[in-house]
Amino acid sequence: MASNGASKKMKLGTEFMSEEEIEWEFGHHEAGVARLNNGAFGCCPGSVMEAQREWQMKNMRQPDKFYVEELKKGLVRSRSIIKELVNAEDVEEITLVDNVSTATAIVLQQVGWGFHEGRFKKGDVVVMLHYAYGAVKKSMEAYVGRAGGRVVEVRLEFPVRSEEDVIGEFRKALERGKSGGNRIRLAVIDHVTSMPSVVIPVKELVKMCRDEGVEQVFVDAAHAIGCTRVDVQEIGADFYTSNLHKWFFCPPSVAFLYARASSGMSRDLHHPVVSHQYGKGLAVESSWVGNRDYSAQLVIPAVMDFVNRFDGGIEGIRKRNHEIVVQMGEMLVQAWGTHLGTPPHMTSSMLMVALPSSLHITTDSDALKLRTRLRDHYGVEVPIFFTGLTAYARISRQVYNTVHDYYKLRDAINQLVQHSHHPMPCSSS
Repeated sequence: MASNGASKKMKLGTEFMSEEEIEWEFGHHEAGVARLNNGAFGCCPGSVMEAQREWQMKNMRQPDKFYVEELKKGLVRSRSIIKELVNAEDVEEITLVDNVSTATAIVLQQVGWGFHEGRFKKGDVVVMLHYAYGAVKKSMEAYVGRAGGRVVEVRLEFPVRSEEDVIGEFRKALERGKSGGNRIRLAVIDHVTSMPSVVIPVKELVKMCRDEGVEQVFVDAAHAIGCTRVDVQEIGADFYTSNLHKWFFCPPSVAFLYARASSGMSRDLHHPVVSHQYGKGLAVESSWVGNRDYSAQLVIPAVMDFVNRFDGGIEGIRKRNHEIVVQMGEMLVQAWGTHLGTPPHMTSSMLMVALPSSLHITTDSDALKLRTRLRDHYGVEVPIFFTGLTAYARISRQVYNTVHDYYKLRDAINQLVQHSHHPMPCSSS
């Protein structure tokens, strides 16, 4: 299979990707929009979408042959690539699923069974960050709370000043969890929180969990791969999951779940959609959950072809994204007279930049209206976070972004500040 469809039009050589080629790869993006929210939905290059279409057509032309001869081999090839990228010991530790929400359901489902089967006592604890993604909190409610578990949240202030602040608050949460004599059965730790965006010192927190007798550790790293450095053996968690469609250029939607073989806990993991492969191990169960489109999981080799056209591959992309988003954040801070939400070393390819107080953002509703106005009137797509005191823009940087995208945001906010004495009109949408 020709995994880089761009070669048909761009006559790619052996040199690194040019600006013209990048423009072609992302030419399907809506013109005139400053896309500063790669963290939400990611992006997929044209060459990878062409490779996906080839996989889809293989299935549609002859589905029996595709299932028997192509699907399993293709999924193993994709899993093997992820195994190397994240430094897992064995490919059997890597499972491909739709998204991090699915991976979270897989992990929390087995915790819920622990309560239902009497292995855990009612009131035993699961610890999670206050910043945890909303869908993860809902999963905690569905699988843990209903089963009799108690959820203890790590309260974190924002802006964040240092890793020590995070470590100290996490230790306090573990102490609260154990205060009633109950066991802490699971800690859920974000690697890169979504909103606000902060890189969490996961290695240090996992070690603390081990020292304090936490039974299982699950790292929710929805944004991590392609956005921050990932080495699952170094991190040491029992479970680690990351989306591949956010920062790794896959089409939606695909994620991986790592389950450390040496922990012995992977045998209790099952896909929530039960099909013919139940009981054969999570990776095999997940490889067939019924007749559906598996193409997003099969294009990972094509993604590797794409990222290797950049200096340093995915690690080079990640490092440059981080450096540039920090530069752009500092430019905005200077233009607006505000501050960053975290120190630069606690950011990834996303950065929280405080907005001017003269915008008078005083509620979550105000923040949403500002986001809508930036989209509808200025062609800027950027999420807005309100802490209760200050509003922040979460800016992202990916290979398709140019400096003019950030200037567009800067100028839009400056214009709104100039007219801030006028009430902000409600969106007509």
